[in-house]
Amino acid sequence: MFGCDCFHWNTRLDYHKHGEIPNPEPFSLPAALPEWPKGEGFATGRINLGELEVAQVTKFEKVWNCTPSRKNANGVTFYRPVEIPDGFFCLGYYCQPCDSPLRGFVLVAREVEESPDCPALMRPLNYSLVWSSECGFIWLPYAPTGYRAMGLLVTDTPVEPSIDDIRCVRSDLTENCEACCMMLDDDLSVWETRPCRRGMLGRGVCVGTFFSCTYGIDEDDVVTTACLKNRDRTLHAMPNLMQIHALIQHYGPTVYFHPHEIYMPSSVQWFFDNGALLYENGKIDAKRIDSKGSVLPKGGFNDGKYWIDLPKDNEKRDYVKRGNLESAELYVHVKPASGGTFTDIAMWIFCPFNGPATLKVGLANFTLNKVGEHVGDWEHFTLRVSNFTGELWSIYYSEHSGGKWVDASSLEYINANKAIVYSAKDGHASYAKAGNHLLGPFKSGVGVRNDVAKSKYFVDSSTNYKIVAAEYLGDSVEEPCWLQYMREWGPTLTYDGRSELEKIINHLPIFVRFSMENLLDLFPTELYGEAGPTGPKEKDNWFGDERW
Repeated sequence: MFGCDCFHWNTRLDYHKHGEIPNPEPFSLPAALPEWPKGEGFATGRINLGELEVAQVTKFEKVWNCTPSRKNANGVTFYRPVEIPDGFFCLGYYCQPCDSPLRGFVLVAREVEESPDCPALMRPLNYSLVWSSECGFIWLPYAPTGYRAMGLLVTDTPVEPSIDDIRCVRSDLTENCEACCMMLDDDLSVWETRPCRRGMLGRGVCVGTFFSCTYGIDEDDVVTTACLKNRDRTLHAMPNLMQIHALIQHYGPTVYFHPHEIYMPSSVQWFFDNGALLYENGKIDAKRIDSKGSVLPKGGFNDGKYWIDLPKDNEKRDYVKRGNLESAELYVHVKPASGGTFTDIAMWIFCPFNGPATLKVGLANFTLNKVGEHVGDWEHFTLRVSNFTGELWSIYYSEHSGGKWVDASSLEYINANKAIVYSAKDGHASYAKAGNHLLGPFKSGVGVRNDVAKSKYFVDSSTNYKIVAAEYLGDSVEEPCWLQYMREWGPTLTYDGRSELEKIINHLPIFVRFSMENLLDLFPTELYGEAGPTGPKEKDNWFGDERW
């Protein structure tokens, strides 16, 4: 809990009362939402978390702007939630960068059944002043014993807020949250927050509020404010099967492959039907894999005993490497996010072969002979949808060397509310914007190329998809045999990538050789060998969260 020593009168930041900086325009999706198929709690506007019912407020009134004194540094704007439904109470205020469209939410809550002896919500006792300037004041609610604050309040006067302005939540209905995505870094730091425990089995619910302090913290540090906890095990707000189909058909992105792509995707069945082979460690003869993959070993973990490979015949092998765009389909895994208040629709795409890497050094490009190649490439992107409304909130793009979430306001749309996913040439990682994305730590134009662009080669995921898993629906979705295969979808390859790269280095000007030699040391896995990739269910993000 903050004490009075957290009070700070800042001299470095510039502050503005409401009105001096133009209000950002609120963002809305390009097209209106459809009427979703009927179900239980999905898209009803409210979600029952057990003893609490919550609603999502997306309308705000600006309170205060805060701009750092450093040049080219973004400021933030603090907002008060408005149009709170009758009977619901504010849990905290909202904050976002000044240069973004107004796009966010905070949750408001009410008790499902009032309990005088042990209420779920209580007023704070008073407030601690976290920060003060000439025009803005940040307050932390001081919660009663056994209760926790969900967020901070902001005022444009030094008068302490009323204890009726906010509610604290009983501790057993909360979970810890952590700092993520710093919005302001100065004498005052401002962070978004998220539940510490996330993923398909996590029950922490993001409240949408912010955290602010005057002392140094890092991303993933646990903060004083808390998040809510969903104690309703039924997850009644998750979409049913009909609603999932409607969501995919409404939002399913178009996946564009590069105009010069050689190694196209295919369906898993096409890959099997065209001669894919199963090898077992210690045995010479391989097994032909049937259309459904029923001969594949199921369950367990990747113990290295089995792997899949292309056909032995060279002509057939080259044919399968190139994939079959006409058969390609997206394999969909649907799972709860943020304690069942959001739905993650992970869309996986399969390519029989991953091509070699291309190295960029200044204006020169070097296509490597073997480095980066492997059999069986699985890539994905994930749609995150609000279970309060069915609105698309963001998309996760699994870029090489770490993916990222892109807010719906920053997506490129091709048709109504359908966004674009760009697939990188040869490597197939997904990106939100066209262009050349360099993989590497250098800002001097040195790295591994990931080129993406529109072309006549694409897959429409809103029509070419198959739902392969949705654990929360029980037996409603039957997982295909091949999804249970936890081993490698390609053999482990080893090659002398260092020698190949060193030959390139020797032909470069001396002033860029140091960068290239560092590149050799920083990317050993990607430059010197490729283990056969595992399938979707063996990935950490199957049960866990994306990088959020």
